[in-house]
Amino acid sequence: MEMTRKKVLLVNNDANDQEHLSELFAELRHHVKTAVDGTSAFQEIARNHFDLVITELDLPSMDGLELLRSIKAYNKFLPVIITSAGARVQEAVKAMKLGASDFLVKPFTCETIDLVMSQISSDVDRMDSGKSNGKSDIITENKEMNRLLQQAREIADSQASVFIQGESGTGKELFARYIHHHSNRRDKPFVAINCAALPETLLESELFGHEKGSFTGAFTRKKGKFELANHGTLLLDEISEMDYHLQSKLLRVLQEGEIDRVGGVEPIAVDIRVIATTNRDIKKQIECANFREDLYYRLNVVPFLLPPLRERRGDIPLLANYFIEKYNRIDKRAVKGLTQEAMTSLLQMPWKGNVREFENIVERAVLMCDGNFIGEDALCVTEKNTRTENAGYPYMPLLSLKEMEKSSIFRTLDHTNHNRTHAAKILGISVRTLRNKLNEYRSKMEAQ
Repeated sequence: MEMTRKKVLLVNNDANDQEHLSELFAELRHHVKTAVDGTSAFQEIARNHFDLVITELDLPSMDGLELLRSIKAYNKFLPVIITSAGARVQEAVKAMKLGASDFLVKPFTCETIDLVMSQISSDVDRMDSGKSNGKSDIITENKEMNRLLQQAREIADSQASVFIQGESGTGKELFARYIHHHSNRRDKPFVAINCAALPETLLESELFGHEKGSFTGAFTRKKGKFELANHGTLLLDEISEMDYHLQSKLLRVLQEGEIDRVGGVEPIAVDIRVIATTNRDIKKQIECANFREDLYYRLNVVPFLLPPLRERRGDIPLLANYFIEKYNRIDKRAVKGLTQEAMTSLLQMPWKGNVREFENIVERAVLMCDGNFIGEDALCVTEKNTRTENAGYPYMPLLSLKEMEKSSIFRTLDHTNHNRTHAAKILGISVRTLRNKLNEYRSKMEAQ
């Protein structure tokens, strides 16, 4: 699929259907989570961000139409597709009136999904501009962070390109959204694309769009992210991972203010504020000829370097309270805070994953807390996950080769949000081999 990978929630209580649909979306390079009924699906939506929900019409406890109604009441911008084993005109009409993006009759193919998601892609990408209220979720009392935020507000209305550097998990995308929400483009689209997620050929189509028939699989004309972000802000996330050849095309777009769709015959003018991010040392990437120096200077008009969490430890109590309140609401808990011992442990951790790692630990602690206050046991902070040697790799016991293979497969699937195509590529095996391995593990479990 020629678009940024989306986070998709599949709601289906039929195991075979669920597996088939998951494989279809994996082939299209999307991240997939599953739920078996409307109740668990709504809990997932409250806890996580999704770009699309695809739900079966017939579900236990809460049918697809009830779930659709609940989703739209909670987040009217979240696209929902209803699926059914047969053509049911009355339900289809009702679904569309309730705000469904489409009603699909099974079975359907990758091409059908590709076409439908291309049609709703523009709405998905514009969702942020509709929800924007100009407020920031950047929680800090750190002097350096507040200085950066002040600078961000001062340059927000300018046309200047912005380059944000920082370690993974420091909040680079959140910072980019902060700039957008304080700019005079706040009511226009904020469109983000992960430059590391797609190979060069697909990324070019994602950025600049393509004409129908311009290459195999181009079933319809498709606008690229530059067109979708016109008059708004385009975030080029992990830009240091962009192919060197494509960097030159990007440089031309930034200089000329116009794009050429793949297979197009006329340039298209665009008015966009570009923000780029990277977690790499960009100067070293330039020295190694992995990144164009002229593109760097074109993007680096206003630079920001976000500090890691270990350099703003004074924010840890503030962030802890913020995330405790957040997951109290989501998970219907009543945790009041942390014990002194637990807070001391948080203050002493290395936080290589920065705020993202911190949030994950606090969320887990809220779920595991069996009293009013989170203790060290609920944090699961042990010597194994606080040690900093061995390049941060977690401790693993000695395993047989078969066990290591199985562990590697499941860890890679977890890392890719169960995207089998991506996992197979990382593992260096075919999708068929990966599927056979999973079937082998499943058969052994059923035989036990």
